Amino acid sequence: MLKGLTTAALAATMIAGSAFMASAADYTIRATANSNENDEDYDGLVVFKTFVEQASNGAIEVEMFIGTQLCSNGAECLQGVADGNIDVYVSTSGGASGIFPFVQVLDLPYLMSDDRVAEGVMENSTDFMKTMKEMTLEASGETIRLMTVGNTGGWRNFANTQRRIASPADMEGLKIRTVVADLPQELVKALGGSPTPIPWPELFTSFQTGVVEGSKNGITDIMGMKFPDAGLQYMTLDGHAYMGALWFMNNEKFASMPDDLKRVVVDGFYALQQATFASPKRKSIQAYADFQAGGGDLYVPTPDEKAALKEAATPVFGWFSENVDGGERILDALTGSVAEVEAGINAARATDLN
Repeated sequence: MLKGLTTAALAATMIAGSAFMASAADYTIRATANSNENDEDYDGLVVFKTFVEQASNGAIEVEMFIGTQLCSNGAECLQGVADGNIDVYVSTSGGASGIFPFVQVLDLPYLMSDDRVAEGVMENSTDFMKTMKEMTLEASGETIRLMTVGNTGGWRNFANTQRRIASPADMEGLKIRTVVADLPQELVKALGGSPTPIPWPELFTSFQTGVVEGSKNGITDIMGMKFPDAGLQYMTLDGHAYMGALWFMNNEKFASMPDDLKRVVVDGFYALQQATFASPKRKSIQAYADFQAGGGDLYVPTPDEKAALKEAATPVFGWFSENVDGGERILDALTGSVAEVEAGINAARATDLN
């Protein structure tokens, strides 16, 4: 009987505690990601939710919606953020480019050499991030804030069903899947391929039927979608673009919070960013092993081969500056921040080597 009373008392305490936490939440953040629980976006949101709720002592509650429960695509989701129906949303550059065309700067090829450079450039203190945040607020009429840029899937690499790609000549005529955004299509054309916009859910079948022959994705996405089973057997690790994940927030919701809770949210996004930086590195180890175990051809281009690919892609930069509103401004900010970060890394590396 004593055990029963103790259990009942504990249950009552837990219920009371839950009720207290629910009533103590002064703010609720509705956060959504159009992905799944195996994705880096999900990892980041779990870290964000845990950090924010704990650091605010329950004053902020974070509700997570994974998949298409609140919205189904970038335009619809970002409109939801602007309207205040959604508080936080994560998008790739392609998904956000319809409203913020300048974010396609992340898809410009071969600008950042590795994770260390990319992660340094995505620090909120860089000129690039400050400029991106300013342009997002301006373009949205002060309704949407860019909170941080993390990672979703590592680096974009060319993969296909036909042959190894080691030079622009190997791209000739290949039907490469892209998103609807202009810049990825311009890049594929510059390299000699045939850009073919295909919705993500249709890509597996499109590989099987030959509607497309290649794509530009990270290894975790390729293996998560089982694309090798559809014939995708060749992958070139050219790392032409960093797969940035742009985390947006409703500006009114953020502005409505007192400064101490704003700080919690900002710190929460920092914790989220670090989690998404780390997650693809860990997941890619097994993904690459599985790709090769299944007979996949994994190729790292030589420095000369990569230089040739970069040279062939040069026209994309002129197209971006001339055709994207704010393109020159954001490109200058990115290249300037890359140079600054690289200089800092080289100085730190020199110190470590001495």
